[in-house]
Amino acid sequence: MLSSSIPTTKPRTSYELTGRRLQAIIAAPGVQKVQAVTVFRLEHETVEDWQRLIDEISETAGVMVESLEGGAVRIRWRQYCEA
Repeated sequence: MLSSSIPTTKPRTSYELTGRRLQAIIAAPGVQKVQAVTVFRLEHETVEDWQRLIDEISETAGVMVESLEGGAVRIRWRQYCEA
């Protein structure tokens, strides 16, 4: 008899969830048009995962990351980085 297998997926980590959230924000058409976005860490996102993502984004060529008051981060790319 064949047993039905239920696919199991690993629970997503805070890092993965935070990364997907930022990716969705950055990919939004309005954000792509202005090529800049201000983001905040959400309460349920760990400080370590947030900082790791921001550090990784800041290492990307053509991307500028600026820390703002209140913990916000401004991410800019292309023409903003060239100005």
